[in-house]
Amino acid sequence: MIARLLRTAPLTCAFLIVFWTVGALTGAIGGADEDLLAATGFGTGSPMWTVLTSALWSMDLLGYVGTTVLLLAAGVAAERAFGVLRTAAIFLTSHVLGSFLGLGMVLAGRDVHWGWPESLVGEVATGPSIGGVGVVLALTFRMPPLWRRRVRLLTILSVLVLTLYSGWLEDLLRLSGGVAGLVVGVLFLGNGPESRARSLQETRVLVALLLAASALGPVVSMMSPYPNGPLWWFADVVAVAQPSQDDVDAMCGADAVESCRTMAVQLSYGRFPALVMSLLPALLLLVLAEGLRRGRRFAWRSALVFNVAYAAFIGSYVVYVAQFPDATALELAVSFGVPMLAPLAIIGVLLWTRRHFDVRLPRRAVTKFWRFTAGSVTLLSALYVFGGYLVRDRFTPEPGFTALLADLPTRFLPPGYLDLVPLRFQAEGFAGTLLFEYTGVVFWLIVLTGLLMASWRTWPSSCEKEAAQARELMRRYGGSSLSYMTTWRGNQYWFTPDGETAVAYRVVATIALTVGDPIGPARAEAVRGFAEFCARNGWTPCLYSVGTETKEVVEDLGWSAVQVAEDTVVELDALSFTGKKWQDVRTALNKAAKAGITAEWCAYADAPYAITDQIRSISAEWVADKGLPEMGFTLGGLEELAGDGVRCLLAVDGDRTVHGITSWLPVYADGEVVGWTLDFMRRRTHGFRGSMEFLIASAAQQLQAEGARFLSLSGAPLARLDRGERPRALQRVLDFTGQVLEPVYGFRSLFAFKAKFQPAYQPMFMAYPDSAALPRIANAVSRAYLPHLNARQGLRLASKMIIRPRGRVATHGRTR
Repeated sequence: MIARLLRTAPLTCAFLIVFWTVGALTGAIGGADEDLLAATGFGTGSPMWTVLTSALWSMDLLGYVGTTVLLLAAGVAAERAFGVLRTAAIFLTSHVLGSFLGLGMVLAGRDVHWGWPESLVGEVATGPSIGGVGVVLALTFRMPPLWRRRVRLLTILSVLVLTLYSGWLEDLLRLSGGVAGLVVGVLFLGNGPESRARSLQETRVLVALLLAASALGPVVSMMSPYPNGPLWWFADVVAVAQPSQDDVDAMCGADAVESCRTMAVQLSYGRFPALVMSLLPALLLLVLAEGLRRGRRFAWRSALVFNVAYAAFIGSYVVYVAQFPDATALELAVSFGVPMLAPLAIIGVLLWTRRHFDVRLPRRAVTKFWRFTAGSVTLLSALYVFGGYLVRDRFTPEPGFTALLADLPTRFLPPGYLDLVPLRFQAEGFAGTLLFEYTGVVFWLIVLTGLLMASWRTWPSSCEKEAAQARELMRRYGGSSLSYMTTWRGNQYWFTPDGETAVAYRVVATIALTVGDPIGPARAEAVRGFAEFCARNGWTPCLYSVGTETKEVVEDLGWSAVQVAEDTVVELDALSFTGKKWQDVRTALNKAAKAGITAEWCAYADAPYAITDQIRSISAEWVADKGLPEMGFTLGGLEELAGDGVRCLLAVDGDRTVHGITSWLPVYADGEVVGWTLDFMRRRTHGFRGSMEFLIASAAQQLQAEGARFLSLSGAPLARLDRGERPRALQRVLDFTGQVLEPVYGFRSLFAFKAKFQPAYQPMFMAYPDSAALPRIANAVSRAYLPHLNARQGLRLASKMIIRPRGRVATHGRTR
């Protein structure tokens, strides 16, 4: 790994080695002293050459670690895209140009007597992160349009937030270094890949990032020990901190009795409830940002109201400050006009993109949320008032019932806002403190959770009529070997405007997972229309287990695809179990005949109880042996055995003991069954060992006699045929995942087992429009397959993957 990194990014590796070595030798890693900073740092009074030396040091250990991460991410990618010399040129240009540009901004601000730039005069800054930010933004000119916009916005917002709220010289220089990187990109790197108009979903993501940055900025300021940015005072609106002990002592020493009591109560809050309550406005903005990402109308309205209130607050503060005789128009315009631009800009963006946020919650969801919220308020209010009255001796002064009721609204305010209302008493002891400090914490956590669930949750509608229509399309047009699975319970359906093509899907954590290929003649139009439908609802589409034809369609739309399984198809036209390659299959048939075992077809719904009871017992035995839940999604269970048209083939001996069972799903074309897909597959643990080979071979012989064209032994997940192609990074990750899961579910052993039947191999793909959604897609797929995985089973699954049994022979119990 290290050797490969040295080969692909020699400049970045060499610079980081020098960077850490110089820092260790000078002791700067533990925190640079003032003499070292004065000699090497760059600032208003520093020699010109320090613009270069400042790139070899950082301010402290956090700066070293953060810079290293930044350079490893940006430098390695830049050297691959630009080469060593161009990367070095971009870094030096961004660092030098950005440093002088930032210095010019400080001097210009000093000349107009802006307090913030004046505070930076005489300060020095060090760190290669100035050029590193420039490299990141220059690199975006070689990125696809989707990633270009995201990386630019995220990078610019990050350095802008640090500049506005932390506000030290190195923060400003990082911002100007990013501007220099953009200038270099525009002048020398061109526009990169052809730009495309922002999609509905992409616009939502960008607006959500903007709102999230406005929430995180004040948190940065509150967490910083010495905030210095022009918006540091605005942090008290969004993230209200407790007063310090010195502030309380000063107020109490000034004989301001009411203010002294208020600040004492604020200070008395415990660290955890004070932190949670102080961060409430910021947390609420983050929840609303998530709602915006999903296109929720309620999130758009709430975010708009929030930012209008912020702008109004700043305006009222400007009016208040303007009354002082020493307040000049220039000071008001610079110190308060600039901060007002932040909420005004967000208001403008929200109004401009209003039509993108049109996903409304169903009435039942709104009703459920308000019932939940109103019930929580009622319960917590009663608990505080009645509980507080029972332990009223724990309050100073001791309150009556009426006083507790009057004090109730203040329990839902952050402690920093308590100076806006009169305070009546202070809590003491465990019970009093619990009621006094945690009533608001519990309430707001409940509200935030409710809002988040309203944003996250999918509210499916009844789809019995749609399911019947999809079944009719499946019989009329046919489809892939997985088409029958679109009729299973749990799926929803989207249709093209003419109703002739359907997409079966299920939404898991905002990922709309399809089941196989679209059904119908207009496959390309269906994919395009389904993607637009998902975007309107705030979902990300993912076409799962689709064939090569659909893969080619989505690639024309700019999507990506990766192989997730290998379908195994046995052609029945000229099938005969002759030759050495069929030896194992013939052996199973012969042994079954000697043991008196026969293959019998049945419909599970009409089978005798003595048979269905054995089938349930065999299935339960298999699940218990695994110690893990059954997989679902594209894997049928007992419920799916009773589907319309599904046939079961049993291995039964003379005593009517069932040794194994397979189920077969019909595959249609032009209104008739032309093939069958293997789904459910179980055998009794101590039964006939070759039952699976016997049942598949028997099915092939009997279905061939009935006129079927083919059998699909179905797809083996995370297993594939080696076609001699060099796999991409994501494909290698999936291959490794299949290797890790092998001891648990035996996908590769199952793939090797199916090779006994000499099938033709057809790759099955997962197609997706946005690679940034891959972590969410992985989560959605795993939850779709294991929806009922509990903590105990999760630990068992992890242990089986980590501790691989030796000499274990795979038991063929599933098909996919």
